[in-house]
Amino acid sequence: MAKYTELAEDIVAHVGGKENIKDLKHCITRLRFTLKDENLADTEYLKNHDGVVTVVKAGGQYQVVIGNHVPEVYAEVTQVAGLAGGGSLDIDEGDVAQGNLFDKFVALISGIFQPFLGPLAAAGIVKGIVAILAATLGWNSTNSALYAILEAAGDGFFQFLPLLIALTSARKFRMNEFTALAIGAALVYPTLPGTVTALKEAGLDNVLGIPFALPASGSYLQTVMPVILAVWVASHIERYFRKITPDVVKLFVVPFFTILLTVPLTFLVVGPVANIASDMLSAAFTAVMNFSPLLYGLLLGGLWQVMVMFGLHWALVPLAILQFSQNGWTDILLAASLPNFTQTGVLAAIMLKTKEQKVKSISAPALISSIFGVTEPAIYGVTLPMKTPFYISCAVSALVGAGLSFFDVKGYAFGALGIFQYPGYVGPDTGLMPMWIMVGFTVVAIVASFAIQMLVPVPTLFGGAPVEASEKKPSAEAVASVAAVEATDTVSETSSVLASPLTGEVVALADVKDPVFSSGAMGQGIAIEPSVGEVVAPANATVSLLFPTNHAIGLQLDNGAELLIHIGMDTVELDGKGFTAHVKQGDRVTLGQPLVSFDISTIQEAGFPVTTPIIVTNTADFASVTATATGAVTAGQDLLEILK
Repeated sequence: MAKYTELAEDIVAHVGGKENIKDLKHCITRLRFTLKDENLADTEYLKNHDGVVTVVKAGGQYQVVIGNHVPEVYAEVTQVAGLAGGGSLDIDEGDVAQGNLFDKFVALISGIFQPFLGPLAAAGIVKGIVAILAATLGWNSTNSALYAILEAAGDGFFQFLPLLIALTSARKFRMNEFTALAIGAALVYPTLPGTVTALKEAGLDNVLGIPFALPASGSYLQTVMPVILAVWVASHIERYFRKITPDVVKLFVVPFFTILLTVPLTFLVVGPVANIASDMLSAAFTAVMNFSPLLYGLLLGGLWQVMVMFGLHWALVPLAILQFSQNGWTDILLAASLPNFTQTGVLAAIMLKTKEQKVKSISAPALISSIFGVTEPAIYGVTLPMKTPFYISCAVSALVGAGLSFFDVKGYAFGALGIFQYPGYVGPDTGLMPMWIMVGFTVVAIVASFAIQMLVPVPTLFGGAPVEASEKKPSAEAVASVAAVEATDTVSETSSVLASPLTGEVVALADVKDPVFSSGAMGQGIAIEPSVGEVVAPANATVSLLFPTNHAIGLQLDNGAELLIHIGMDTVELDGKGFTAHVKQGDRVTLGQPLVSFDISTIQEAGFPVTTPIIVTNTADFASVTATATGAVTAGQDLLEILK
């Protein structure tokens, strides 16, 4: 039994049972239930329950206040109530990605791949063992049963990757996992490629004039983006039918219409769009190659890993096969032959520099896989989520690709990856020279990417102290205020006096309109009615919690105090609108450093108070927490005295 299972069971039972839960979300301090009938909830029991701070009814929500452990309790409640993975649960605020569109895409992709990174890396290593057996012993699936078994063990995971992605995408988009698996299974249906070919030959490969098409590879095996898009569409369809379908038939009607609509949409929209994109990309690269092979190598080397992510690399594979069949050699994919080794280089540097043990444990098998030419564990598990290492890998790959094009290297074999590709560059007329050029550029790829990554900071992935974390410079006002405070020697790293994180008007905590804060249930502190939309660090600290909507931030101060700064009341409902974070969870921050910016007018126009409580949530660990300021206060001035 998990730590909070018993508490979760009690909460579910006393909000009226799982049948009474219409919707569940959470913010930084409380579970936010939407109940079918609030009269069925036993409020007094929950208020007095150990582990529950209090209960608040507001805004049509039944709010069970938990405190700092709300994410863990929320996870248990969704399990107990049968909401996780496809009940009546909508996407909660904890799933909202931060940043620009690319940041959200990266967060989505890494979140989908994270659950199965271990098996993915393991399958990649098995593929490497299979390649070694083929290269050294001459084994293949026709002369060795053991080889055939290991080949299935290594390739099976990658062949049917859409099924794994369908499962984790369903969890990400909050839809029924088995409905998502049914959609993924349709995409990899084994007889589908032959069926499409037969229909095309008969001139029947369309539905209402829309082509029934598959990707350039001939199937959706090993693809990534189509199934993610399919499950995303399915989640919206499922949510719609869940709302309008009577409970008595919801069990089969909702998945029926979800599958019935999603699968045709995927084949008739995703397929044609992917084919059009592939054709355009193929034409573009062909034109560039005819214009300048050097530029072609630069572009293909730099973009290859991105193209693989979207499945667009298949646009060039048929051209390479055709060239090989006509000439006995190919150079179309030459610039794409070594990006796996740039991943090897950055991973090696990351393993040396990172202080996160989890990153080290993921990077080790990913590095081994990359040597064998399998880069999915490296890209999706480490370098893409970190962004900077991925950029380095692409940049070095571009330069290596241009170098290979300059030397006009050609491949005389087709299909080998990683360290097993080199014999394929020994030509009948060129001898060993092309192979040694490839070996030389492999060394360049590894060393250059390793060296560059060693010179730049390694981002954190899972929290904890960042390595060489760069910090956003404080505003002029914050610098001035902090300088004034430090000049009087009233604030220091070990001081019991806490500086104000905001500029505005001091409000007694008892006067805050939210009873969770005004009652002191969450801890003692103060509140500020801000006049400037910026929160700065009130002391040297570590960011222990940053809610994805950026409306609340938790700090672990060096004196042991745990501080919660909650910008406005019920501002979680803004879903991040008007809030911008300048730090991330796990960052080390210094006095006066900007933490979060917010638009006061956006909050007020939405009808929410901007009053911001500043709470010491572990007040019981201290002798007293006392306000030292009244009236107007400027960020950096003394605000609270914390005595041990």
